[in-house]
Amino acid sequence: MNVGVCYADSDRQLWLRMEVPDDSSVEEAIRHSGILNRFPEIDLGNQKVGIFGKLVKLDAPVKDGDRIEIYRAITADPKTVRRRRIGDDDDDDD
Repeated sequence: MNVGVCYADSDRQLWLRMEVPDDSSVEEAIRHSGILNRFPEIDLGNQKVGIFGKLVKLDAPVKDGDRIEIYRAITADPKTVRRRRIGDDDDDDD
């Protein structure tokens, strides 16, 4: 079956398409992809994974055509970043 595995860090991204055995799990597909060798900072014990934007567990089965995503930890709260930007815009009025 054909699946994709994708990951992005702050300055590069990678999306790999590959064939995996029909009974593969998310973790098996990720390991099969070789992406862990390209991005040694990926820690499947701590990072969340998903299929098409929906969080799943590593032992979840994959289906033909799935896009498996490995998520990075959020380093800043999006609401805080937005508030800061709005605050910065207010400074421009002076």
